[in-house]
Amino acid sequence: MTSGVAAAKGRATAVAVPASETLPWLVSAVVVGLVLYYLIGIDQGATSLFGDSSVIHELVHDARHFLGFPCH
Repeated sequence: MTSGVAAAKGRATAVAVPASETLPWLVSAVVVGLVLYYLIGIDQGATSLFGDSSVIHELVHDARHFLGFPCH
């Protein structure tokens, strides 16, 4: 079948996407995920990479408990 016939019958056709185009998106998603994991799950204020301020801890405090991370 040609793509015109498949489209006319409402069938989806697969499109090959090279890995070189998807790799930057995958790496970016992993980096963003790890940063969010650190900020929500690991950053504890006193042991923060961002100084003594507990601002980040207080901003994500409810999300931390909602996701099951202990912080007290």
